[in-house]
Amino acid sequence: MTAGPAALLAISMGDAAGIGPEIIVRALAGGDAGRCVVIGDVGVMRRAVRQCGLLLPVARLDEPTDPTPPDCVPVWQPPGLPDGLADAPMGVVHAAAGRAAATCIEAAAALALDGRAAAIVTAPIHKEALAAAGVPYPGHTEMLQALAGGPPVRMMLANPQLRVVLVTIHVALRRALELLDFDAVLSTLRITHAAARAWGLARPRIAVAGLNPHAGEGGLFGDEEQRFIAPAVAAAAAEGIDARGPFAPDTVFMRARHAPPDHPGEFDVVVAMTHDHGLIPVKYLGVEDGVNVTLGLPFVRTSPDHGTAFDIAGRGVADAGSLRAAIGMARALCGAAAR
Repeated sequence: MTAGPAALLAISMGDAAGIGPEIIVRALAGGDAGRCVVIGDVGVMRRAVRQCGLLLPVARLDEPTDPTPPDCVPVWQPPGLPDGLADAPMGVVHAAAGRAAATCIEAAAALALDGRAAAIVTAPIHKEALAAAGVPYPGHTEMLQALAGGPPVRMMLANPQLRVVLVTIHVALRRALELLDFDAVLSTLRITHAAARAWGLARPRIAVAGLNPHAGEGGLFGDEEQRFIAPAVAAAAAEGIDARGPFAPDTVFMRARHAPPDHPGEFDVVVAMTHDHGLIPVKYLGVEDGVNVTLGLPFVRTSPDHGTAFDIAGRGVADAGSLRAAIGMARALCGAAAR
């Protein structure tokens, strides 16, 4: 992996009918994103510039690693994109946009896997559009895992106040409960510990949120904590991982929240059992600076923590704050990994 000021970030376009292209051009218009290349459709990106009312040229690159002129949106259009994307309606699900989004993700991942990009930053995609295109993955995390050869990965959502890693992600809640076991929790703790050490934390403090109210209250409200969550925490601790819990999920996030100077967090990261259990508290603290990070991949991947926002797509009013945060975190993580 290359890193440093000249390291290339590959930014995938996201769903062409959503706000992804708009927030990309807004983020790059500031001129402080460093060396980036957008993997996407040139026509869609030019439409986004117009929608945002920007005076910003879009430069089409022959190769993704070509030098780019200053003060522009550099775009490399990968082979296989559907025709007519820039003429498709905004804010609606359609298969062509889903196929284009998947093609851009595949191309960005290939750049990272062969070392031509230091990291990838992914703009929002729409899961229904992916399904309409016949893409067999429900989201970025699962797709990137497959493209990387299937390593165990986990989803982390982070902002300046709180980091949360999930044991299960994009499945129905009933299915998530079926997937939870000793191995899933222990694997999550191992992945979280390794990732946090790569960021520069010598001994990351990991809190584990229980599954049931009051972390089961000694088995009164469920026995998952006793059967496999607490044993997984103990096994991780025996390996030298500073993992503690399980704690009551309705209070552990407040304990971990880092809001100086009056509220230093007790923990560096919280592991939560299910998607909404873990993501609601992070998003409540502010979507505008939240970042989604995939842990366990052989490259850095970040993303804004919001979706395609079809209700405002095409109006040029989308806030690029979370994407800027994702770009900044990608650069920071690349720098930490290189040290």
